Amino acid sequence: MADLREQMRMQTAGTATRADIDQGLRSYMLGIYNYMASALAVTGIAALATANLASTTDRANAVGQVGNTMLTQFGAMVYTSPLKWVIMLAPLAFILVLSFGLQKLSKPAMTGLFYAFATLMGVSMSYIFMIYTPGSIVQTFFVTAAAFGGLSLYGYTTKRSLSGMGTFLMMGLIGLIIAMVVNLFLASSALQFAISAIGVLIFAGLTAWDTQRLKHEYDVVAGHAEMMAKSSIMGALSLYLNFVNMFQFLLSFMGNQE
Repeated sequence: MADLREQMRMQTAGTATRADIDQGLRSYMLGIYNYMASALAVTGIAALATANLASTTDRANAVGQVGNTMLTQFGAMVYTSPLKWVIMLAPLAFILVLSFGLQKLSKPAMTGLFYAFATLMGVSMSYIFMIYTPGSIVQTFFVTAAAFGGLSLYGYTTKRSLSGMGTFLMMGLIGLIIAMVVNLFLASSALQFAISAIGVLIFAGLTAWDTQRLKHEYDVVAGHAEMMAKSSIMGALSLYLNFVNMFQFLLSFMGNQE
């Protein structure tokens, strides 16, 4: 009888521990998605604000033009001056600082850098309002959100290991970046179409893979509050980049130009 009671006690304790782990994992993943969603909101606000400040309908005050959009002095500085390269490359610097500073940076510092990065991304992405109609931008955003949600859910719930797929996708991402650099000089529409199609597939796969990777990483950081908080930010950064890149590649297919 004593042995039976002890066995039942151990089973109950095991069930309680598993429940605590599941609750902790849900809270951890929810924190990642909250960071990601708020960063997307910051990016959207920054992009829209930049586009509004950069464009004008008064031809007399226009100092330049992108597509059919007339630019203010601010717009010419952002889109046509050498400053545009700083704006384009600055987010990469933030990614490197966050990645290599994971152990040294405090949680508040990482949070500040993360949202500064999201703001700069908004400024650099504001050009889409110069090229595409607002309706097609909104439509593509919701299509991306639906696809991202489904892919992330698959990565979270599947029992199949996606680690092999992740290695393949990272190799594909390197090839994609090389192709994009080459096409800067070739300006081939056919190559651009292929880059966009492959880019959608790569970042769709990375969304599922990263979600599963983050789920498994919880076992490593669980119980360490500071590391969990910082890992949440880095996880949000990974998913944010997947979302934004998938959105941009889809926009090249779905976007209606002004």
